[in-house]
Amino acid sequence: MVELALICPQQWVDTVSDALMELQALAVTVEDADAETEDEQALFGEPGLPPPRAGWQRSILKALFADQAAATEAVTLLLAQDFAVDLHVQGLQTVDEQDWVRLTQSQFAPVPITADFWIVPSWHTAPAQARTVMQLDPGLAFGTGTHPTTRMCLRWLAAHPPQGQRVLDYGCGSGILAIAAGLLGATEIDAVDIDPAAVQAARDNSEANGVRLRIGMPELAHGPYALVLANILATPLKLLAPLLCGHLAPGAPLVLAGLLERQVEDMAAVYAPWLRLSVADQEDGWVLMTGRR
Repeated sequence: MVELALICPQQWVDTVSDALMELQALAVTVEDADAETEDEQALFGEPGLPPPRAGWQRSILKALFADQAAATEAVTLLLAQDFAVDLHVQGLQTVDEQDWVRLTQSQFAPVPITADFWIVPSWHTAPAQARTVMQLDPGLAFGTGTHPTTRMCLRWLAAHPPQGQRVLDYGCGSGILAIAAGLLGATEIDAVDIDPAAVQAARDNSEANGVRLRIGMPELAHGPYALVLANILATPLKLLAPLLCGHLAPGAPLVLAGLLERQVEDMAAVYAPWLRLSVADQEDGWVLMTGRR
């Protein structure tokens, strides 16, 4: 295989990427051309804040082609277009054949939540010490157990198993928290998300783990729950405060994640009319906050 590399200004990235795919590129990746230089700039900003810009000022587009002839033909046709005046060809280079599936899988190992609770991709065998095992493969929806916010929620669940409880996972992503609740004894579990891809991922993952969930869009949630979980980000969690607290049964815990350490006081103030939030766990600058109705 052969890789074609181009320097492209931000306004042409989508156009050139689409053109490369039309010219039979097998894949196209976009990287910051100024990465690790004085001109490098963050693209997405802090969690919970809007992105400061649509893309990097200059990007490197790398297109993978089956052979030298296909790559040469593609770049020749591309440079004949009107927008090509802003493109700069870095070069062509041969790329060794690799088993991309195996390479991707090698990056995801079993994740320990506690000594006996593990998240295990389907291509791995659970460790001998695992007593509670969740099978979960990386996918489009957030939540594989590797991010600190997810791990903290799972640790909290392991320490407070919701045996026989009715549980709501609001913003369920991959369904990882709802599935964990089921594996740890919850008997009625609702998992909701605004993203249809997340809803489908949660449905697939629950079936793979033999855990029965009610899964759907947010309107699925109704009535009081003995436990409400929400691993999202600070801004939506503020807006959702009345709704989430309204779903808490008397004395029920609320577990919030997706929060940075600097957001603790602000979040506690927003939820003060309903309950007293406090930090229950922290990892790598992220915090888990809990409170009871």
